[in-house]
Amino acid sequence: MKRVRYTKFTGDLASSFGLEDLMQALSDFLLDSGFNDPMSRFQEFDGDQTMENLREAIRQALDSGEIFDDEAQEKYEALSEDQVEELIDQIIQKMQEQNFINAEMPEQGQGEQGDGNGEARFEVTDKGMDFLGYKALRELLGPLGKSNLGRHDTRHEAAGVETNGSSKLYEFGDTLNLDITATLSSVFAREGLATAIEGEEHAPLNIYHSDVHVHQSDYQSSCATVVLLDCSHSMILYGEDRFTPAKRVAMALSHLIRTQFPGDTLNLVLFHDTAEEIPVSQLSRVKVGPHYTNTREGLRMAQRILARQNKDMKQIVMITDGKPSALTLPDGRIYKNAFGLDPLVISETLEEVSRCKRANIMINTFMLASDFSLMQFVQQVSAMCRGKAYFTTPQNLGNYLLMDFMSRRMKTVH
Repeated sequence: MKRVRYTKFTGDLASSFGLEDLMQALSDFLLDSGFNDPMSRFQEFDGDQTMENLREAIRQALDSGEIFDDEAQEKYEALSEDQVEELIDQIIQKMQEQNFINAEMPEQGQGEQGDGNGEARFEVTDKGMDFLGYKALRELLGPLGKSNLGRHDTRHEAAGVETNGSSKLYEFGDTLNLDITATLSSVFAREGLATAIEGEEHAPLNIYHSDVHVHQSDYQSSCATVVLLDCSHSMILYGEDRFTPAKRVAMALSHLIRTQFPGDTLNLVLFHDTAEEIPVSQLSRVKVGPHYTNTREGLRMAQRILARQNKDMKQIVMITDGKPSALTLPDGRIYKNAFGLDPLVISETLEEVSRCKRANIMINTFMLASDFSLMQFVQQVSAMCRGKAYFTTPQNLGNYLLMDFMSRRMKTVH
């Protein structure tokens, strides 16, 4: 008879840690905004998402001693150079199999993402972005203590799926969440219980429109949010990276809305010399752009997006560190003036703010600067649109933004 001998399963080093821990360790590399931070261990890569840079970033994460436990770290340090390369190949393969990244083979004629050297690249998938957003949300909510997250409750009632114990007569347009007990009670009260039970064998039970009852549920409002994210070059100037924390906050807000407020929508608009809408899933690849700040064009694009949304509440969350310094002229040219608060740029920007007010769009501004003239401008914007102005730093931007978002969601909408 054949014998089977069982030994202790030791596994391989590629399976001795979770890829989630590795993704968290690589987050600074994956979300780089173009800021050359001398304190970052990934600063020599310049945020270029090539497979070779990914290999080196993984190597540095493994060398840091933060990924393996003590026993696995000893095994890793005993590996030869060829074995380390093979381990990195296995890790990248697992990251692709578990859909954290997608590898992109070089293509001729694709100049948008390539750099002309035919180097293989990668991109973070929606799953990877969602995980990074979840981790960012956990980190931001940690200092806030316990938060009772929920949807936007109101005092109104409507026909829906989640019931509150009462029922109502069906009206056209209600969700047909039928209250069987109330409906049959209405039928029996009209035709008589004896007729319904003891009548002829095949006697039909007549149910009229006036008998139909549906369950009532608490009416919960929905909100459409557009995040206006300043990606002008000033976001990485003056020795501080303001753009990467802003990207993390946008991802955390996206994860919060998707998981806790499923009826809400979130759109992302970048503004610099001009403005453009991008999917949140592409946020990891975005870097700072031109030097000027076309706030008016960002507001115009946000209004077009919100006009398509059929939501009870509409708001713009603007994250910026600079004054409006650019304007799109009627003929399509870009008027630029980076010196002081240009009267033409300011007046046109405030006119766009007035249009937001007339459209019942609230603007909440998170200013990453403390210049007095900028503070006056931001306060004027907030006063016009019944919004709020927060003068914050990259370190506490997320706390302020999420506290503001959730506190308004917990209030009753009248």
